[in-house]
Amino acid sequence: MHTKQTLLRDLENMRIDPRGTLFVHSSYKAIGPVEGGPDTVLDALTEYMQDGLLALPAHTWSYINGSNPRFNVQDSATCVGILTELFRKRPGVLRSLHPTHSVCALGRDAADFIAGNELCDTPCGRQSSYGKLLDREATILFIGVDLCKNTFIHGVEEWNDIPNRLTDRIMPYVIELPDGSEISAPSRKHCGELWSYYFWKVNDLFIREGIMYTGHFGYADTRVTNAATTNELLSRMLKADPELFSTNEPLARVGD
Repeated sequence: MHTKQTLLRDLENMRIDPRGTLFVHSSYKAIGPVEGGPDTVLDALTEYMQDGLLALPAHTWSYINGSNPRFNVQDSATCVGILTELFRKRPGVLRSLHPTHSVCALGRDAADFIAGNELCDTPCGRQSSYGKLLDREATILFIGVDLCKNTFIHGVEEWNDIPNRLTDRIMPYVIELPDGSEISAPSRKHCGELWSYYFWKVNDLFIREGIMYTGHFGYADTRVTNAATTNELLSRMLKADPELFSTNEPLARVGD
């Protein structure tokens, strides 16, 4: 049975910077039995990052769309796991205003981190929280999930103008604020979720290049990456091959 203390030790063993910015993708089930359940997991992450910034995705892309364009900041549930849904409801946690790719943050500079997402007309614009992960050289932690869940790579593709990643159609999203007021937030969408299925192909390369390492959080296999080095490597690769993530073919190894 995992406890808050054992999970704190796992974070320390993974060399997570407690004063930095940590963005977490997660599968609660992969962690195994935890004393106190998912709240204990969030307690451990929050305590470990108490002198830094903890952020999780709060996406709603699975159901906020052209036929259901109204995003309620306070009530719209996340579609990316139980930890994200419980985290967004915690006292002190702030949620950004992007209608499909909002994030939640707690800790140092949280308000700045989430600010302005409603002004972005794409899911992961350079001025969004995903761009701020790059600016902060944030750590991205994958608990029990692989790189196919790495939303940051969508951002890298956007910033490098990779074709066929965004719809031409602009969706007429509306953001409903807690005070009852509304904001118009027209935005394009990702062209399906197919491309992210191919993000796996850089897993081994990331490890060989030293920009990702692995560990454990509870029973979950984990991956730890850095936003800045991820962007640097992938931007070079995408400039050389804009179709890098357009197929499921594995990368060719040098010398093969």
